[in-house]
Amino acid sequence: MAMSFSLKTLITTALLGAAGLVVAHGNVTPQEVDTGNLPTLGEEVLAQNPFREGNQHGDMNAQAVAIGESAYAGNCAGCHGIRAMSGGLTPDLRELTEWDDEYYITRVRNGTDRGMPSWKKTLDQNAMWAIKTYVESLPKPE
Repeated sequence: MAMSFSLKTLITTALLGAAGLVVAHGNVTPQEVDTGNLPTLGEEVLAQNPFREGNQHGDMNAQAVAIGESAYAGNCAGCHGIRAMSGGLTPDLRELTEWDDEYYITRVRNGTDRGMPSWKKTLDQNAMWAIKTYVESLPKPE
C-alpha cells in the first residue's frame, strides 16, 4: 500500500526533528550557580557526596537540594530532562546511587566524548555535589 504524501512529509519532519535533538545534546550555555552558605569544599576533588545525609556536610542536605534544583534547571535539564526524567537520549540520572559518586563527579568535571561538556571550569564542586544531592532527592524511575 502506498504511503500518502502528507504522511511521508510528517514522518520525514519527525525524523529530522529527532536528529536535531541528538546534534543539540551538550550545547548548553552555562549558568552561574550561587552556592549560598554551603561550606567551600576546596580544590581537591571529593569522591563522595558531602551533602548526603550522614556524610561530612549532611546537615546541609536541604540547602544543597534547593541549590542543586536551581543549578540543575539552568545547566542540566536541557539535556537530562526536567526533574532528571531523561527522554532516552541521555542517561537517567535518577538511577545513580551513592556508589556512583566517583563516576558522577568524574563525568561532570571532564565531560564525555558523546557530547556532554566538561563543567570543571564553569561549576565548582559545591555546585556539582549540590546537583547530585538534588537528583538524589527525586523519586527513582519505575
